[in-house]
Amino acid sequence: MRRFVAAYGTALAGLAIFVFLLLVARNFATAANLLNVLKHTSFLAILSVGFTFALITAELDLSFAGLCSLAAVVTGGLVHGGTYWPLAVATGLAIGIAGGLLNGILVTRLKVPSLIATLGTASIATGLAFMITRGVAFVGRWDDEFLALARGKVAGIPTLTLFMAAVVGLGWLVTRHSRLGIHMIATGEAEEEARRAGVATRRMKVIGLTVSGAMAGVAAVLLVANLSSAAPQMAGDYLLNAIAAVLLGMTMFEPGRPNVAGSFTGALIIAMLANGLVLMGAPYYIQDIMLGVIVIGSVSVSASVLKKAAFSI
Repeated sequence: MRRFVAAYGTALAGLAIFVFLLLVARNFATAANLLNVLKHTSFLAILSVGFTFALITAELDLSFAGLCSLAAVVTGGLVHGGTYWPLAVATGLAIGIAGGLLNGILVTRLKVPSLIATLGTASIATGLAFMITRGVAFVGRWDDEFLALARGKVAGIPTLTLFMAAVVGLGWLVTRHSRLGIHMIATGEAEEEARRAGVATRRMKVIGLTVSGAMAGVAAVLLVANLSSAAPQMAGDYLLNAIAAVLLGMTMFEPGRPNVAGSFTGALIIAMLANGLVLMGAPYYIQDIMLGVIVIGSVSVSASVLKKAAFSI
C-alpha cells in the first residue's frame, strides 16, 4: 500500500481535483471546455517533455521558454513577411534545436554548470527576440494551412491534441523501451559508473538538452499557428508552469525520478486546475499561489535530483 500511494498518490489526487471541479465549477464538464483544457495542456505538455529529457540526464534547462519565444518570433516574422510557411516552420524548429545543442556544448565541452549555461542562453534568446520584433508583436491573417497546424482537426480530434499525443507517446517509448533511453537514465543516475560501462555520457547530455530545445521549437510553431501572432515573450509564462509539471510528475509513477508519463499528468493537472479556478471566479493570484505550493511540495521529493542537475560540473 505504501508503494502504491507513493507511485500513484499524486495521480489519484489529480483525479479527485477533476471530480471536485466537475461538481463545483460551472461549465467545467462541457465538451467545449474539456477540449479547451486539452488544448492548453498541449503546449505545456510538449515543453514539459523536453525539460524532462534534459533532467533525465541530470541537466537543468532554464532556456526553453526563451528559445520558444525566439523561435516563435522568427517563425511568425517569416510567415508575416510572406515566406512559404513550411520553410518558416523548419526555421523555427531549427532555432530550437540549435539552442538546445548550444546548451549541450556549453555543459559538456566547456564544463559550464547547466543552471548558468541555460540562463545565459535564455537571456541571449530573449534579447534576440526583442531585437527582431523591436518589442512589437507580429500579427496578421496568415496562410490557412499554417494556422491549421494548431487550429485544425483530424477525424474530429484537434490537431494540437494529436501533436501532444505524438510527443508524449514517442517520449515515453524512447525513455522506457529503447537503448538510448536506458543510456540517458544511466547517465543521469550514475554518470561515472555509466561512463565506465561504455555509455557515451557526454553525448547523452547533449541529446537531452537538444531534445529540450527541439520541443521548444515545436511548441513555438504551434503557439504562433494557434494565436496567429508572435511576441518576444509569448512563452514566458510556460517556464515555471512546465518546471512545476515535471516536478509534480516526479512525485508519481517513478517517485523521485523525472519521467514522461508523470510530466504529462502533471501538465494536465496544472492546466485543469487553472481552468477550474477561472470558472469558479477565483482571483488571478490564486493560480500563482497554487503553482508555488506545487513547486515547493514537489521539490521536497526531488531536491537531490535538482541539485545535481543544476550544479554538477
